[in-house]
Amino acid sequence: MHTHDFVAIGVGPFNLGLAALTAGLPDVDGVFLEQRAEFDWHPGLMLDGVTIQVPFLADLVTMADPTSKFSFLNYLKQVGRLYPFYIRENWYPLRAEYNEYCRWVAGQLPSIRWNTRVDTVTHDGEAYLVHTAGATFRARKLVLGIGTEPRVPAAVDQGPWLHSADYLPNKERLQGLDSITVVGSGQSAAEIYLDLLNDIETYGYHLSWITRSPRYFPMEYTKLTLEMTSPDYIRYHQALPLDVRDRLGREQRNLYKGISGDLVDAIYDTLYAKSLRGPVPTTLLTNTALENVIWDAAEQRYTLALHHAEQGQSFTAGTQGLILATGYAPRVPSFLDPVRDRIRWDARGRFDVAVDYAVDLAGNEVFVQNAEEHTHSVNAPDLGMGPYRNSVILKGITGREVYPIEETIAFQQFGAPKADIPKALVKS
Repeated sequence: MHTHDFVAIGVGPFNLGLAALTAGLPDVDGVFLEQRAEFDWHPGLMLDGVTIQVPFLADLVTMADPTSKFSFLNYLKQVGRLYPFYIRENWYPLRAEYNEYCRWVAGQLPSIRWNTRVDTVTHDGEAYLVHTAGATFRARKLVLGIGTEPRVPAAVDQGPWLHSADYLPNKERLQGLDSITVVGSGQSAAEIYLDLLNDIETYGYHLSWITRSPRYFPMEYTKLTLEMTSPDYIRYHQALPLDVRDRLGREQRNLYKGISGDLVDAIYDTLYAKSLRGPVPTTLLTNTALENVIWDAAEQRYTLALHHAEQGQSFTAGTQGLILATGYAPRVPSFLDPVRDRIRWDARGRFDVAVDYAVDLAGNEVFVQNAEEHTHSVNAPDLGMGPYRNSVILKGITGREVYPIEETIAFQQFGAPKADIPKALVKS
């Protein structure tokens, strides 16, 4: 049986970037397995006019290899959109445009096997065996890029609720209801709220937006804060104790799970414009946690048990439609069960991810993509850090630095200095 250098499981943006970065390397033999029939990024949230939250330089390859033919700028050139994008003078590609770019790249990569679902992974003593319904692939190393899954509050287990990931296919049904409630505080919640708000007079529903966050946080995008998306901060955060990392993960959510400032302003401006014709049938609640959900099948209506944190008051709200914009969580796939003893786990059952993204006991066999938020913080889901991570993973696979890897880029120092800072010299 042929032995590959690596098998990558899952083809989202991060493993797609790895496929693009290895496409021209004659001494690297990798195969990418994806259960879907084609690339399609967040189809349920492909709203008209929405952009991704990172600049176009944060494509699949540029931050590792600016000369790559798989860059976003080359895509624009090849499809005849480079000059319109230039005239637009906006660094942030449309989400649909980014998806089409990724599909363009994927269509040029014969290393990807679509419609290939991984059933189980075993080890024969020398290499990993990745078993699918139609074939078995043997490789010395694995790269896991299976993505995250929708996070659903434990209180929600009844009725026709939906996660924001499935919004667009259900939009028409939702707009036929008399009331819709969006739960969540991030970009997806805001996009869906504004999309439904735009049509509120046409359909006549009452629209609510509820979040347990103290306010509708805008994503912090100042330049010194952006230095946290860096190799410097990765090393600092990964070396912190587990409890400290988990606390920071909760505190730093608005750094990458907040709402674009322009979108916050657009929501307010829309509310203001609609209020000229009278009260807008909408309710916005912050500091409010969803504690329980009761579905009345006969009435086709939810009763939401809510609690206001600052006032310590509990109350209920009724709604027919319920949209959970509650984010995503990493998952450990069951196909890894036969090789669990080869993988490092932390005290909470998560991958124990090294600074170089390896999770196996040997330290250079199994690598993860976007499953390391608890160790690498804001860098894990950031599209712009994908090429950096892939450069590091490629070094682990090949034993050489295929693409230059930045060691330090930040002006600031994240940890305590190794020696006391001398007092500044003062002229007398």
